[in-house]
Amino acid sequence: MSSIQMVDLQSQYTKIKTEIDGAIQEVIDQTGFINGPQVKKFAAELSEYTGASFVIPCANGTDALQIAMMALDFKQGQEVIVPAFTYVATVEVIALLGLKPIFIDVDPDTFQLDINQLEEIISPNTVGIVPVHLYGQCSEMESILSIAKKHGLKVIEDTAQAIGSKYSFSNGKSAQAGTMGDIGTTSFFPSKNLGCFGDGGAIFTNDATLAEKIQTIANHGQKQKYIHETIGVNSRLDTLQASILSVKLKYLDTYSEARQKVAASYDEAFGNVPQIQTPKRVLNSTHVFHQYTLKVKDSLRDNLKQYLQALGIPSMVYYPIPVHLQKAYQQFAYAEGDFPISERLCEEVISLPIHTEMKEEDQAYIIQSVLKFFKDGK
Repeated sequence: MSSIQMVDLQSQYTKIKTEIDGAIQEVIDQTGFINGPQVKKFAAELSEYTGASFVIPCANGTDALQIAMMALDFKQGQEVIVPAFTYVATVEVIALLGLKPIFIDVDPDTFQLDINQLEEIISPNTVGIVPVHLYGQCSEMESILSIAKKHGLKVIEDTAQAIGSKYSFSNGKSAQAGTMGDIGTTSFFPSKNLGCFGDGGAIFTNDATLAEKIQTIANHGQKQKYIHETIGVNSRLDTLQASILSVKLKYLDTYSEARQKVAASYDEAFGNVPQIQTPKRVLNSTHVFHQYTLKVKDSLRDNLKQYLQALGIPSMVYYPIPVHLQKAYQQFAYAEGDFPISERLCEEVISLPIHTEMKEEDQAYIIQSVLKFFKDGK
């Protein structure tokens, strides 16, 4: 048995090597390394795929979040609601811009922002909500958008882990993750469902005025070279990365289906293990399984992780500390116990290997090992 990996990017590349190599060589031959034609081509393709009217590529997912908030003209000291259980980048940009993160707990089963707590934490100083589509499925967007509209708030979707996921509304309409709020953001970090060979990101919107503003901010605040209308940043997607992403975008639905197949096998294997809770699905969302994340009860999570590691099976904890308890964010005066679900999840969650090239024998070995751990009472 070959070494098991959380994400097998080498095997994925090997399958489409000819296309990837050809796309890279085209960029090298043209020498349009910055803002080459492949960037606009990829943006157009991603717009068509997602249904977003405008796609603005940028340097990474964190930049995408920052630029989004700059484009919405949030002012220092204003409040932005964000889950306590998320990757730090979502909160990092709020703090960097002098905004105040207002944390909210998450649903214990789906890991998404708890909509039942949303209205009670909205204040006159609240300007935005950042739903994080964690692990590969959408948050409860219909409720979030309704509440945001009621209170005049902007919605920025963090869809770094859920590109390709679809959400269905009660009126029968559906939309891709990242295309429902005022602005959507994503990351093309190599291990993402749609990943490049370095850093990359993109911003989505259906608002033409916002799109122009986002593009201007991402380009040093200029529409015309050397004419700077606003303070901006330098955030662009490399042409080489855009060329790679154009190739991989064609396979994104196939990649999602492969991940869903792996997830279904895990679900079936672990469904009757009392110490495990398999991932619950948001009722109106598809799940593209950026991560397959279990909840392990009875304080057995760390023991299971060590057990699997000894057998050559990788696993990850996303995330071991909720953001409100991180040292960097103590200035916002939250304390242990403020968000009990997020704090408990940090002690219970564990993500198992899941990727597009998962071999049946590898997954069988993972499943057998997990089941043996609980059967033996480790």
